Amino acid sequence: MRTFVAGQEAHGDIEFAELALGIDVDLFRGPLEFETDAERAAREDAARDILADLRTEAEAGDDIAGWDALYADALTRTVPFLRAVRDRRSGTGEAA
Repeated sequence: MRTFVAGQEAHGDIEFAELALGIDVDLFRGPLEFETDAERAAREDAARDILADLRTEAEAGDDIAGWDALYADALTRTVPFLRAVRDRRSGTGEAA
């Protein structure tokens, strides 16, 4: 079965959510693969600008922008499991 949102085919759950909500998960959460400090800074700047725009639209009465802002803000507070495991360094815990 194929799923379409606004005339575009979604290939998986994440892509469906991105198309339906208009939120790029990787932009707010961060990619699963490595990114340089410069790439991370640029991504976070763009995410902050978009989140600010969504909040402004929500304050002007756009309910959908308000829900998108809540979702995007929640994504900024998550760390993909694979990235968290990869970044963990051995011997840096309290027991070390």
